[in-house]
Amino acid sequence: MRYNSLSKAKCGFSMNDVILVQRTIPGSKERDNIRKLAELKELAFAAGYNVVDSLVQQHHPDRRFHIGKGKAEELAALVAEYHPLKMIFLNPLTITQVYNLSELCQCEVIDKFQLILEIFATRATTSRSKLQVELAKLEYELPRARKLVSLLKQEERPGFMGMGGYEDSYEQDLKKRISRIRKELKITIRSGATRRESRHEQGFSLISLAGYTNAGKSTLFNTLVSEDVESMDMLFTTLSPTTRSINISGRRALLTDTVGFIEDLPHFLVDAFRSTLEDVFFSDIILLVVDASDPADVIRKKLAVSHDIFWKQLENAVLITVFNKSDLVFPGELEAKIEALEYLSPNPVIVSAKESIGLDALKEVIHSNLPKWERFTISLPNSDEGMSILSWLMEQGIVHSTEYGEAIVVDAEARDSVMNRAKALARNISAA
Repeated sequence: MRYNSLSKAKCGFSMNDVILVQRTIPGSKERDNIRKLAELKELAFAAGYNVVDSLVQQHHPDRRFHIGKGKAEELAALVAEYHPLKMIFLNPLTITQVYNLSELCQCEVIDKFQLILEIFATRATTSRSKLQVELAKLEYELPRARKLVSLLKQEERPGFMGMGGYEDSYEQDLKKRISRIRKELKITIRSGATRRESRHEQGFSLISLAGYTNAGKSTLFNTLVSEDVESMDMLFTTLSPTTRSINISGRRALLTDTVGFIEDLPHFLVDAFRSTLEDVFFSDIILLVVDASDPADVIRKKLAVSHDIFWKQLENAVLITVFNKSDLVFPGELEAKIEALEYLSPNPVIVSAKESIGLDALKEVIHSNLPKWERFTISLPNSDEGMSILSWLMEQGIVHSTEYGEAIVVDAEARDSVMNRAKALARNISAA
């Protein structure tokens, strides 16, 4: 079955042309299959490829080619017609299937997970994210290494998969490199934990944006902090987390935009990016952003993916479900979706980050769920020492009012630790 074929004359040739291939399971839902192929197209676009054709087959997996032999020959004919740079399979391939397909079609073959790794490698900007990408790539290659070397020896083709010369020590070399990278990442993880603890001590609450890719997290981030972080209608725009300070009704907080997730993300990718996700795991509040314009069943699956990834790792974080892109949904339709998804969407808030709709309501919900601060009244000496404590209180909490007389009477709000320290300092000054 050809899918969404494009004419050669219309497309022309490009150095980045690719053909997409999807094998669907007999009896599976056509709408789900179309959605998954559309997501693969978005991923290819995010990687800078131009999709010239797609091939879909409903078939049980074939051991040699993953798709049937006849369909593989049809694919080879398409390659001869379009001369693409690569063929990208939606389904995971064994190294034997990659080898057989590349032999038959005379074209490089990758699957969806290799495509995601390519995107991650392009977007990684920090030393930590570059290490994470390299680790994910090595963990993907490791179980295939022995078979790959066996195939290369069998056929004596040292250039296959761009590997260059091969040796029996290839698998051992991969294991050594994985061990080295994990040690380096442990150092960066400890550094991140220390930084987060310091932020809490400085009076900052921690808020993270999380959710499915392309839900509009970066647009919401930009709107809340009034900055221009890279935001495009493209998957995996955000890879390295970005953090900025915001003020929520007088409360200081740090808002972090994190990498999004896709359906069927393999565990080796999730594990490799765990240190990136720790900004979410240690948050006080998580804004779980979903695209409200998606059908209800699609939102349900995306919420389930996000919950599977995050909920087992969270520690006392409050979850707020942000239904974004409300400007694309008819009135009444979104309320029906939220009601149908009630059990998966705690603290729902409807917004349009692009049109700045619903942001005040979102900030109110965030403020009501920030870690509790105590409101207290304290009497400080009207002296240089007392003014110094007042100045410190203004930095660490919220000072609602001050009355100056023989003493300075302060109505303030702050964390327990700040309140207790201010009272202790005041007592020490009075006792001196």
